[in-house]
Amino acid sequence: MMQSIATDKRTAKTLALSADLVIVGGGLSGTCCAITAARAGTKVILVQDRPVLGGNASSEVRLWVLGATSHMGNNNRWAREGGVIDEILVENLYRNPDSNPLIFDTILLEKVVEELNITLLLNTAIYEVEKADPDTISKVKGFCSQNSTLYELAAPLFCDASGDGIVGFLSGAAFRMGAESAEEFGEKFAPTKEYGELLGHSLYFYSKDVGRPVKFVPPSFALKDITRIPRFRSFNAQDFGCKLWWVEYGGRLDTVHDTETIKWELWKVIYGVWNYIKNSGQFPEAENLTLEWVGTIPGKRESRRFEGDYMLIQQDIVEQRSHPDSVAFGGWSIDLHPADGVFSEKPGCNQWHSKGIYGIPYRCYYSRNISNLFLAGRIISASHVAFGSTRVMATSAHGGQAVGMAAALCARKGLQPRQLLEQNLMNELQAELLRIGQHIPGLSLRDELDLVRKAKIKASSELVLTELAEEPDPQPIEFATAQMLPVQAGTMPKVVIHPYTDSPTELEVELRICSRKGSHTPDVTLEKKTIPLQKGRNCVHLSFDSVIGEPTYAFLMIGNNPRVSLKMTSQRVTGVLSVFNSINPAVSNYGRQEPTEDIGVDAFEFWCPQRRPKGKNVAIKIEEGLRSFGAENIRNGVQRPTFQPNAWVADFADPDPSLTLSWTEKQSIRRVELFFDTDYDHPSENVLMIHPEPIAPFCVQKYQLLDDQGRVVFEKSENHQTRNTIYFEEPLTTSHLQLRVEHPSPTSPAAVFEIRCYE
Repeated sequence: MMQSIATDKRTAKTLALSADLVIVGGGLSGTCCAITAARAGTKVILVQDRPVLGGNASSEVRLWVLGATSHMGNNNRWAREGGVIDEILVENLYRNPDSNPLIFDTILLEKVVEELNITLLLNTAIYEVEKADPDTISKVKGFCSQNSTLYELAAPLFCDASGDGIVGFLSGAAFRMGAESAEEFGEKFAPTKEYGELLGHSLYFYSKDVGRPVKFVPPSFALKDITRIPRFRSFNAQDFGCKLWWVEYGGRLDTVHDTETIKWELWKVIYGVWNYIKNSGQFPEAENLTLEWVGTIPGKRESRRFEGDYMLIQQDIVEQRSHPDSVAFGGWSIDLHPADGVFSEKPGCNQWHSKGIYGIPYRCYYSRNISNLFLAGRIISASHVAFGSTRVMATSAHGGQAVGMAAALCARKGLQPRQLLEQNLMNELQAELLRIGQHIPGLSLRDELDLVRKAKIKASSELVLTELAEEPDPQPIEFATAQMLPVQAGTMPKVVIHPYTDSPTELEVELRICSRKGSHTPDVTLEKKTIPLQKGRNCVHLSFDSVIGEPTYAFLMIGNNPRVSLKMTSQRVTGVLSVFNSINPAVSNYGRQEPTEDIGVDAFEFWCPQRRPKGKNVAIKIEEGLRSFGAENIRNGVQRPTFQPNAWVADFADPDPSLTLSWTEKQSIRRVELFFDTDYDHPSENVLMIHPEPIAPFCVQKYQLLDDQGRVVFEKSENHQTRNTIYFEEPLTTSHLQLRVEHPSPTSPAAVFEIRCYE
């Protein structure tokens, strides 16, 4: 086509699209929101202003995905977020245990493009909102820089997951920017103006050893005087990527409109730092290093926060307050940073942990004054202090899933976000979320459509844990050690341990439990014992008088004594874990949290696991045996360990583990849901970390389903995922359904959290 005649003006190509839900922002919250809604039958348009999905988790920024697990550095056990974000992280672990950020990009893109209900628009920035009335958005307009196309996107429902809240801002949604005063919500940790109002942006770099000397000539804009950075001595030749999270700037600027200014300042810092490493003479080990990658867009932490019908505050996090409309959870520390970032004399962050995970109410996920606008990601309704915890990506993604399911319900019923509350539909929303693996603290699934609820369950075996068999060589007690044991109500079982010592000494032993059900902070001491040890191997029988009031985790705690060694075991069992009173400076864990002033947070000890291959269980004998692994657990509505393992676990010696469901009459089964153990305690970070194995050691990899004629109706031999959904094209008519599983390994018995069957 040729147009040789000049004209006054041309109009860009324009496409008008419509859907049930338009999501603006393709970070993890928007991505998980879109996938969740699409799988629930909702037509979705997902708009992302970058060429890849993932936002701060993408290869453009390269920040690791974290949430309640906090690098395994807090007391939140089995706290990795469930649902779609779990599916993504587990898939990345399987394909990408070396944490290549480019591979993570492909996984996110694959998950989205596989959903036929999602229309994905990349490189498309929203710049205008149209409204049907003052409270209702009718469409948004965006421009794609790559195909020079304008998009007009219409829907009855919108979700702003854009990070800066562009849709909320343009639509007139109520928002805040900056810290609230301590008086407004009674938050004792609310910062003063001197501390600063906002968290800044960060930019990272990667280095690479090329095996030969490489010189570096800095660009003219590189920071010349590295001593302007108070902690310049912290830089070294080994750290790269988001280990340099504290290279941060911009908290005293407008973190929306000054982003380019902030980026240039961060580039100056990054290239100045690399010049210092390469050319100062202080780092001879950097001679062969080259600068492989520098971020081109900064990772943003904070800008606008929008107001919902409820604003999450510090007390919700610290006290783990219960909300009847909880739809997601958090567990990252309250993590606030100095506004001057890398140029501040203060520490790079102030992280204050809570004793457990906390629920986030649905009322935080929609605008209080724009009737059809959902909120997802870091912009949800939270105070500045609470935002310090909710802002992290896995927590944001988990909330995005709640929004996706809520939008699907709204679309199905012709409702707006607030009306799910007004029409008492929270139970339905929560149930839909629990069905897909979304963990909500304190809730369990009671699904009347599940055929397993009326089935008789028979197991080939049920683990009665009487022993964790010892390995040959005793290990020195490097840190105080605790073995977590799931006990029932009644007297604490008698246990036997075998400490070793080169000379007579004493061993301090404590029995502790948690003050809050479902928490894993061992803050209640039931008994203390001092055990005299003789040289060599000791056989210590521990008998306790304490009565446990309800099923819970008991912590058998063994004090740190450098003269004592313990036998450990390679046996790893679902819902059984060792923890250590160690430190993890990356998350401000120094063994104990002890605020020096009243800032509204608790003082307590940290008892955390170690990453495999470390963190073995303590070799132990339990005289009465622990009977917490029964087959009935598969229909208790909980898909992870909480105050009990919540799993059926087969006996180690069972050669052919199986569960058989039987009904008095034949059932017509179209769908089966299985949930396996992919180790919710492992954070599965997506960048920088090298993970010990691509498949969790507890995860059943091979299984079969058999009908009442003994026919194999489905089988899988290479499973690595938590949730397995099996559809039958023709309904399976049977009075029995048997699940046969193989033990993942000789040291980890087969475990199943849940089986559900539907007509």
